[in-house]
Amino acid sequence: MQTITNTYGTPHHVSDTSPAHVTSCDSYRLPLVGTIAPGNPGYENMVKILRDNGHDTRPEGYGLIFLESEEFSATYFGSIEQIEQYKRDNVDGKGTFDAALGVTYAQWPHGKGWDTFLPRVFWNLQARGAIADGLGLVTAFAHTEIPGAEVIVYEFEGKWLPDGEAQQMVTYHCTGCHMDTFHDSGHVHDNTGPDRRRWAARQARQHLISASRHGVGDKSSACRPNNGEMLRAVNAVAREKWGTTGNALPDTDDAYCATKGPCSVIRELRAGIRPPVYRA
Repeated sequence: MQTITNTYGTPHHVSDTSPAHVTSCDSYRLPLVGTIAPGNPGYENMVKILRDNGHDTRPEGYGLIFLESEEFSATYFGSIEQIEQYKRDNVDGKGTFDAALGVTYAQWPHGKGWDTFLPRVFWNLQARGAIADGLGLVTAFAHTEIPGAEVIVYEFEGKWLPDGEAQQMVTYHCTGCHMDTFHDSGHVHDNTGPDRRRWAARQARQHLISASRHGVGDKSSACRPNNGEMLRAVNAVAREKWGTTGNALPDTDDAYCATKGPCSVIRELRAGIRPPVYRA
């Protein structure tokens, strides 16, 4: 098992055979704590994961702690008494719990019961100093091939269609190639939970691995700077149409991205300013 540290200093363990696949983390936030008991809506479906693995050993119910890092999540099932004690001890934010007293599963559960029990939780929370819930940087990775560049995972507000409703989304952006993931199908996700943020971070790692394996700009590489080619074409059409000599758009990808693209969103998020809804 390999350990990779992101730009922010958080170590995550990844698979030896699939280096973009995070398998665990040494430190987590504990964003949610709760309990479930027989009679709760969906209880039988909620404990099925325990029953299927021979761990359904508490007829009175379970105390739950949901753990999350930038790229991984886990669910702890313990006694109700243990979790109630943890809640009392954690009034000042310094509570601890012994994970050996229960059982821990990778990821947060989904399905009947769970989907109504679990609220939507973002990585960036206003209560923790964020601009707003679901707005801000999640993690970042130093580019291995382009000095000074990063691949950044971030939560933001955007629209799938210009006349649609604003949604809370998560994606990544490479400051080396400035490709906009909105035009790369499957790389922008509704920001519904840890699994979506984990997937965006996985795609960010895959982007870097591709650049390392194939180089920057190769047709087989995910990291392919356009070097302003599309912008120059658009500017040429605009000059001909309007009979002007100036450019309608910045003529380099980094300049365009800094004013109208993902870099403009990331810049505002870093400054603690709420960016405009993307693609509004």
